[in-house]
Order: sequence, then C-alpha cells, then structure tokens
Amino acid sequence: MPRFHERVHGVYFDDLDAYRILHNARYILLFERTLGSFWEELGAGEFGDPGQADHWHLVRANTVEYLRPIRGTGSVRVRVWVERLGRTSLTFGFRVMPMDEDVDAAVGTRTVVHVEPETQRPVPWGEAFRRTLAPWAS
Repeated sequence: MPRFHERVHGVYFDDLDAYRILHNARYILLFERTLGSFWEELGAGEFGDPGQADHWHLVRANTVEYLRPIRGTGSVRVRVWVERLGRTSLTFGFRVMPMDEDVDAAVGTRTVVHVEPETQRPVPWGEAFRRTLAPWAS
C-alpha cells in the first residue's frame, strides 16, 4: 500500500439512517474531512487563493463501494492516499474502517481535475505541486 494519511472521525446519531447504520452519504463527508486534513498537512489548507494556481481544481468523480455496515455511534478511521497523479487529474483512494480492525467498511476514489480559475478548463499541474505529492504517489 502506498503512503497514506489517516484521521479518526466521530459517528454521531444524526449520521445514522433509520436502521442505525452510517448513512451512505456520510462516507463522502468523512472522506472530504480526511482529504481536508491531508491538504492541511501538506500546507495547502486554504483553497481559492488566486496566487496559488495549483489549488484550483474541480471534482470530476466520486466512487464508493459499501462493504460492511458501520453500526451505531462511535468512531471510524478514514485513510486517504494518492492513487494516480496524471497530467491534469489527480485520483485519491480511500478506505473507511472501524477502530478495532483493519477491514474495509467502504472503499472508494475521488478524481479531481486541475483547472484554470477563470475559464474552468483543464490545465497541467505545476512542477512544485508534483514534487509536493511525489512522496504520496504510488
């Protein structure tokens, strides 16, 4: 497995569906929060700064495969890594796991596309960005 970033997140009553299982939409939210802490660790926590050209990206796709239910309240671990760094795209992999075992409750990906802020058209990632992500890429 490539180098990864992991965070623990709480699962609260309002995160559960009618069956007291973590609601399917919450997995993306947990992934989003983990990805945010990953960017902060890299020193790129503030997006939208016109002076930071490589911060401009749009989400192209999210995928989630639900493997085991997370039941009730408590905590989960969410792991993120760089699966692929392309010319204009970047794909992250992620896993949601219970606290007490290294088994997947859900796995998925997110692909983002680097865009020029004004036109929203794809542009290549810069070399500094590539160097920053190199240790995380598989």
